[in-house]
Amino acid sequence: MKIGRVISLIICLGSMSAWAGEFQAGAAQVQITPPIGVPMSGYYYERAATGVHDELYAHALVFAKEGHKIALVTCDLIGMDAQLVSQARQCIEKVTGIPGGHVMISCTHAHTGPTLPRDSIRKSETAAGLILSQYIETLPGRIAQAVKQANDNLVSARLSAAVGHEDSISFNRRFFMTDHTVGWNPGKLNPKIIKPAGPIDPAVAVVYVESDSGTPISTVVNFANHLDTVGGLEFSADYPYTLYTLLSRFRGADMVTLFAQGCSGNINHINVASGERQKGHAEAERIGTVLTGEVLKTFTKLDPIHPTCVVVRREIIKLPLPEVTSDDVAKARQIADTYNTSEAAPFMALVNAFKVISVYEREGRPLEAEVQVMALGQELAWVGLPGEVFVEIGLAIKQASPYRVTIVTELANDSIGYIPDRKAYAEGNYEPVSARCAAGSGEMLVQASLRLLNELKGL
Repeated sequence: MKIGRVISLIICLGSMSAWAGEFQAGAAQVQITPPIGVPMSGYYYERAATGVHDELYAHALVFAKEGHKIALVTCDLIGMDAQLVSQARQCIEKVTGIPGGHVMISCTHAHTGPTLPRDSIRKSETAAGLILSQYIETLPGRIAQAVKQANDNLVSARLSAAVGHEDSISFNRRFFMTDHTVGWNPGKLNPKIIKPAGPIDPAVAVVYVESDSGTPISTVVNFANHLDTVGGLEFSADYPYTLYTLLSRFRGADMVTLFAQGCSGNINHINVASGERQKGHAEAERIGTVLTGEVLKTFTKLDPIHPTCVVVRREIIKLPLPEVTSDDVAKARQIADTYNTSEAAPFMALVNAFKVISVYEREGRPLEAEVQVMALGQELAWVGLPGEVFVEIGLAIKQASPYRVTIVTELANDSIGYIPDRKAYAEGNYEPVSARCAAGSGEMLVQASLRLLNELKGL
């Protein structure tokens, strides 16, 4: 029996010989930078934005064939919950006619954007919090506007794709330590580090879209690396800003770049073997430049994609919850009361408290996780997963996928927190302590993704 509720949306579109003249694509981006002063995202304390280093955008790409359409959206945000995504999908359907289920909305996980509270603890009733609430109310409409403009920009188009390799700017942030524990971000040049506790994903997937006349329309880049490079109090898209800027310089200012965050729940940019400081805009620029260089090299290896059939499927997987007791909840509430005060509890205690309260508030209801799969023909597929997914999960999906190029995107259509692989729960530390889903949840998402990919491949 299949797990969860399956929503199947299948549109088979024409013969391979007819695709070139009928396939269309359009792209656009709309600014989504919030007002100065609103709370910023990414950490367990409030900090208000004092400026804008670079604007944040919703980047949209629409594919169409014979009247049928799908849309991809990437936002320079830390994450969006299912309710906000649903509102955006409704707005998109209203202004474009594209069914909400044909839209994948993901976030890059920028830690220098607005906070988008997913629990009751971090919802602020301050003046800044009220401004943030007003901003959040505008987000679905802004995202829909990006998709509408992309839809209005549809022209006859062609696709190509390839996968590059870059292994010098991303690192697994969990380590086996000499005290037999698994450390999380244990510090640079720490003599207690033995080796990384897991792999990275060096794949740089590139999808290039151009008009039939050769005018660049869009580039989609998929790479797994946490966006927590910049820090500070200015809004910024982090290292993708450099990617966007450089690709526009090389391919034209009208080309829209989408950065689809890979499975990077346990991946970041910190090289613990080096003592150099790795924080700030200079570091973000360095990482973005290296990534752009690999994208440009990958352009030389692009192979045509023939979108003979557009297929979209969504399945809701019901993930089990961690066990929490009444004593756990009472202690968690005491700890949570110290949040954003001068007497704040230790970091890991706050992390666990937020998790316990979030799980308790579900009243036993499983955590619903949408797995969305889109395919263009028999060569290219997208998988959208709804949280901060461990790299092992993404690798398992890509390695077993029947498609030549498979883009696995985290923080797609929801933001349910960390989704570790099973072994990480036994190892402990930050991500499994924070996770709102129980051990085995990540493997359930792998099974669902592969099931849908194989079903679509068989059409």
